[in-house]
This record gives sequence, C-alpha cells and structure tokens, in this order.
Amino acid sequence: MFEIASPETVRHYLLDLQSRITGAVADLDGGAFVVDAWEKAPGEMLQGNGITQILENGAVFERAGCGFSHVRGPRLPPSATQHRPELSGAPFEAMGVSLVFHPRNPYAPTVHMNVRMLAAKNPEGQTVCWFGGGMDLTPIYGFAEDAVHFHQSCKDALAPFGEDKYPRFKTWCDDYFFLKHRNEPRGIGGVFFDDFSELGQERSFAMLRAVADAFLGAYMPIVQRRKETEYGSREREFQLYRRGRYVEFNLVWDRGTHFGLQSGGRTESILLSMPPLASWSYQHVPAHGTPEAALYQEFLVRKDWV
Repeated sequence: MFEIASPETVRHYLLDLQSRITGAVADLDGGAFVVDAWEKAPGEMLQGNGITQILENGAVFERAGCGFSHVRGPRLPPSATQHRPELSGAPFEAMGVSLVFHPRNPYAPTVHMNVRMLAAKNPEGQTVCWFGGGMDLTPIYGFAEDAVHFHQSCKDALAPFGEDKYPRFKTWCDDYFFLKHRNEPRGIGGVFFDDFSELGQERSFAMLRAVADAFLGAYMPIVQRRKETEYGSREREFQLYRRGRYVEFNLVWDRGTHFGLQSGGRTESILLSMPPLASWSYQHVPAHGTPEAALYQEFLVRKDWV
C-alpha cells in the first residue's frame, strides 16, 4: 500500500528504535523486559503483528511499556478520520512505536513517546500517507531544570526542519494533552504532531526519525538525576493520585487508545500505557505552600520553557 520508502525500511527503523530504547532502559533499571511477540489471528478485524515489551516492578521503573505494531485493516476507525472525512471507511495500513514509562520514585516524571505512520486509499484510489507522534513529560513533582532540558531537546531535534516546527508542535502538544473535563494540562508538555505530510513523504519521515531519536537524550538524564531522591508515604500517595489523571486522559481523550480499541487492536498492548497502581480522591486540594500545590501553580500551566 505504501508509495514512499518501502514499508520494510520503515518497519526496520521502528523495530531498531524499540530495541535501542528498551535496551537503554533495561541497562539503567537492571531489570529485563518481557518480550511478547504477537500476531493477529486470521478472521479478526485487523491483520498484522507486533512486539510488546514490558518491564514491571523494576528498581527504577515500576512499569515501562514499549510496543511496536504493524497492522492492516479494511476500514479506518472514526478516531483516524476526524480530520480527514474523505477517508472514512477506507482500507488502511499503520505501523508505529509507542511507549509510556512510570518510574517508581515520585520525583522522577512519567514520560510518553509515540511515532507512527498511517496510509490509506482515498476515493480516487491514490495512497495517502501521513505521520504523527511526539513526546511529553508528566512530572509529579516539578523541576524547572528538567522541563527546560526536555523542551530544549525537542526544539533541537526539530530545528533542521524549520524554525516554526517547535513552537507549532509545542502548542499542539499543550492543546492535545489537556484534560478538558478538568480544565487541566496532563503535564509540562513537549511536542506533538499528527496528520503530517507537508514536507513531502521522505522529509516528513526524516522529521519523525529526528524526534524519535531525541527521546533517550531528552528523558534519561532526568531519570538519572531523580531516581535516588528520598521520598515517603506523602509523596507516594500524591504520585498515585496524579497517576489517576493519567488514566483519565488515556481512556477519555487519547486518540491512539481510541484508534486501537475501535479498530479491533490488541487490548493488552493498547493499554500498556496504564500505570500499575493509581488512586482517586474526592476534591483533593493540596495545602497552600506545599510542593504538591507548586505542581499546579508552577508546572501545570502553559509556559515557554525555552
């Protein structure tokens, strides 16, 4: 179906990306990922295969999931065509890598990264291909130096593709990773783009690679700084409470989750983003002047970090 660099080229890049990232995380944590290769059975709505890698109960990461998938389907689900109504019901092919890492230490932030390519046939029979992805950081306890480092890494990755890309994709990220039902950002953002092909297919794919390749440098130094910070039951309880917000966003608003479930994807792999534990508290308001209150006042606000 693809009419750009061969699907095997894209697939090879994504599999290598998954391997590099999980290898670096395993080296830092000291634990090992469970590698679950899967294939959709004949007769299911989707056809294809993938590799889900999960590290749970590690020394550094309480849960770290990184999945690769490559699927084909007879009809694009509604979540994929809300901006492209002319492709509603079209056959499609999609591949990507998606990850969410939940550290054990409340002072180390949760992170999400996703890169993907989607192709479909338009009514004229032509293949339409576009790219999406990005990364965003969700601290429980905020540190300005971490936010600056993460955003600078995103900005540097996008610089070769035009000065407009970072501010534009940062705004897109701020708009997208927002819990509308709570009028609250999910975290301190990063960059996000979707339905993207304006640089041409080869150059757009190069931009996707630049963002994905910047991930380890953007995130791992932050975890290194925070993973040994002392904490107690107060920080742990606040971490679980804030993880509840993460669950809410992923289930209520996230297009990737909706796409996977609506298209008949593999549920266990789609939900690898969920934290192992989370909690909810009725009308929880942190006391004024506490580090917990500072998260809302100083970090869960739109800000130009670089």
